Amino acid sequence: MNLLTQNSKIKQTSSKFSVRLFNFGIPAYKSGSGEITCPMAGSCVKFCYAKKGAFTWSNVKRAYNNRYELSKTDKFVPKINADITIKEPEYVRIHDSGDFYSKEYLDKWHTVAIHNPDVRFYAYTNCVSMVKDSDLPDNFDIIFSDSGRQSRLIDQNNDRHTKIFKSIEDLKQAGYEDASKYDLYATKWFSKNNKVGLIMH
Repeated sequence: MNLLTQNSKIKQTSSKFSVRLFNFGIPAYKSGSGEITCPMAGSCVKFCYAKKGAFTWSNVKRAYNNRYELSKTDKFVPKINADITIKEPEYVRIHDSGDFYSKEYLDKWHTVAIHNPDVRFYAYTNCVSMVKDSDLPDNFDIIFSDSGRQSRLIDQNNDRHTKIFKSIEDLKQAGYEDASKYDLYATKWFSKNNKVGLIMH
């Protein structure tokens, strides 16, 4: 099973910064069997990019569902560690699709990050309270999404978070860092600005 992959934005970002960047994804919002994979999703369900385009292709949907099923097992951490050993990423984006659907699942990624201290992991999430109650290692960066059901828990002055804009002009006027084209600009390693802007697409 191919666990760490590269979508078009990740490839573009990887090339821009000359780094080895990969992503891991599970189904957006619901698995193939109907299980919720984004438990704190809110308005984002309506405009989620991961429910469009190549994400809707049958082979892609099958691959993402297979990763989700693996993530529920004890084999997940060793399988991810093995893929990291093979592909030698410098950065891993957790979830170009999907979210931390349970504390147990978040803890598995915590373990992976501990096992791979030289790799930097990052994720966008709507699961604000779950993450704030976790003591994640320094090589694990979180960007809270402001379109979920727990957006009220985001401290917009201090928490790294996203906001969706209709235009680049609106984004810049609001004082946000543009991460629409190059994904690593969303992270603490490439931007000191905790305000991460994305253009709706």
